[in-house]
Amino acid sequence: MGFLRYFNKLTLLALFGGLFLSPDQLKAQPETRRDVIVIDAGHGGKDPGTIGRKAQEKSLTLAVALKLGKLISENMKDVEVMYTRNSDKFIELYQRAALANKNKAALFISVHCNANKNKTLRGAETYIMGLHRSIANLEVAKLENASILLESDYNKEYQGFDPNSDESYIIFSLYQNANLEMSSQLASTIQEQMSERVGLNDRGVRQAGFLVLYKTTMPSVLAEIGYLSNPAEEDFLISEKGQDFIASALYRAIRDYRHTAAPDPGESASTVITPKPATPKADTSPSASQQSSTPPSSAVFYSVQVKSSPKKLNTDASSFNGLKGVKMYRHEGLYKYCVGEEPTVEKALELLNRVKKKGFRDAFVIAFNGQERITISQAKKLLGQ
Repeated sequence: MGFLRYFNKLTLLALFGGLFLSPDQLKAQPETRRDVIVIDAGHGGKDPGTIGRKAQEKSLTLAVALKLGKLISENMKDVEVMYTRNSDKFIELYQRAALANKNKAALFISVHCNANKNKTLRGAETYIMGLHRSIANLEVAKLENASILLESDYNKEYQGFDPNSDESYIIFSLYQNANLEMSSQLASTIQEQMSERVGLNDRGVRQAGFLVLYKTTMPSVLAEIGYLSNPAEEDFLISEKGQDFIASALYRAIRDYRHTAAPDPGESASTVITPKPATPKADTSPSASQQSSTPPSSAVFYSVQVKSSPKKLNTDASSFNGLKGVKMYRHEGLYKYCVGEEPTVEKALELLNRVKKKGFRDAFVIAFNGQERITISQAKKLLGQ
């Protein structure tokens, strides 16, 4: 928490030359101030956003935003949640960034739903501020930025920016913001959670010129949580279960990111020490024999992650509830703990069920290629499954 607060103060001073806060004012701010996370539900009011067969984007983004905020408030006592909107209200894009800047937010996350003429497209993608690197990224930015056309006097607020003009996006070359690396880190964590915990197709981290992001002075992302143009994905997004899963994934990504952003002293936030595949020591106890199958001969295998922590834990600790063969690896600045080396997803799911019965309700399946943590999709491809 302290790192994020310190980082944002430096960022504000760098960007605005200390015009708004003097050094004395910075020192005078109470050290007990909680980090602020601003959650932005895309669109709202007269701006419906993408319209599907059954739902409008503005309603789904609000539902997920409120669920996410509740999870953060209940589980992160050192965080204050602020919403750009908590009802069906139209809020100008520039005001959303201004709210985050005014409250010196540690993070800004904007929630949106995607759409495409190709109705087979599906999955989640997370954007950070930057130049669009493909025509597809540009089209998504145009779609979301079109909201400003509903604002009064938008030419004045956005200095003549035309959301439908390719040339207008040249302006964003000036806003490769100082938080790009940290924004990318958060975006990557979101994609990992969306893929592995929710099961959405991973469409990756992308860069594009989004007006809602370009004037924020803290790590900021725009999460496209699924395609309303895909009938099956729209049904998932409408469902209470789908919204719960997505909100939970976003919460976990923020939680893990915050741990990563403040690594242990002497350690780089990007340090990754992954486990080397090894055959577990023989154990004749019933619990061990039922816990994991024989490790595969391939370097690619599946495990079940049971816990993550900013501090190193003893793998024989009582907190692992008697699990055998617990292994620790370092990933995204956290110590993470897993069991098993399974040759197929099916075997890994069987192990997952047994692990959950031992009380690890948040456990999930992960994959490795040798010493490298990879996605489930990558593992399937490598194994020809």
